[in-house]
Amino acid sequence: MTTIDEGQRMNIGFAGIGRMGAHMVRRLLEAGHSVTAYDLYLSADALPGGLEAVTVASGPSDLARADVSFSMLPDAAATDDVLFGEGGIVPAAASGHLHVVMGTVGPTAVRAFASRAEAAGVAVVDAPVSGSVSLAETGQISTMVGADADQFRRLQPVLAAMTKAQFHTGPVGTASVAKLAVNSVLASLNQGIAEALLLAEADGLTASAFYDVLGSSAVAAPYVGYKRDHFLDPDGAGVAFPLSLLHKDVGLGLELARRHDLNLPQAATVGNVLDRALATGLGDKDMAAVLEYLGLSYQP
Repeated sequence: MTTIDEGQRMNIGFAGIGRMGAHMVRRLLEAGHSVTAYDLYLSADALPGGLEAVTVASGPSDLARADVSFSMLPDAAATDDVLFGEGGIVPAAASGHLHVVMGTVGPTAVRAFASRAEAAGVAVVDAPVSGSVSLAETGQISTMVGADADQFRRLQPVLAAMTKAQFHTGPVGTASVAKLAVNSVLASLNQGIAEALLLAEADGLTASAFYDVLGSSAVAAPYVGYKRDHFLDPDGAGVAFPLSLLHKDVGLGLELARRHDLNLPQAATVGNVLDRALATGLGDKDMAAVLEYLGLSYQP
């Protein structure tokens, strides 16, 4: 846990207290920062455990009074509303305010946010994260930061309270590019595990026995280990990252590829599978539910 000296304590505004955001805010509090938080479903009477010290905002504009504000929201539309909507952060912020977009909204959206906010004297940068909810709880997620050098130096101590590593990728938008590229690999690995399990079980291996082999093989990435329960016991494991959000991220990556006339056959194939899995009603399940979709379509 990164702790700070008295003189380094900041008042932080944070929008989005969901699966990831709640853990990130808790770690900010534990590091010694004060946090004013906003979420449509957040109230002072029903704060998640560990967030009792949070000041609950009445609207996004309350976050504009913080030293720096963050948003951890599911998509560009929700982020746009918090930043620029009625009672948003940007209209209420003083010149020089810095806002950090940590949700995965894509480089096109975050660069547009930065351009619009600049006219009001507000700086917007991006710092999407990589890692699961369980890793967020222990501060083991990493973040990519699209900002100028001074902004990165200002933000790094705060980000270090929430993440194990902070990578300066370049100017605003580059972090979102990195996140989409990472999640393209993640989605392919997720589908690869599902297909491997189907293949192994089709010819007599048990899923648990095969997963033991997979977890000690040449492809034993960290993801393979921490998603074991989601593949083998999905009902018991719960939802760490919904399939609908993976579908959104892969779609943003494919949109970026089309803008650059890139042919990405693996990403396109995974995207098609996710399209169909979403259409069958699996969007609210964990991303490992791609195994359920492929199993439904398997005809022995």
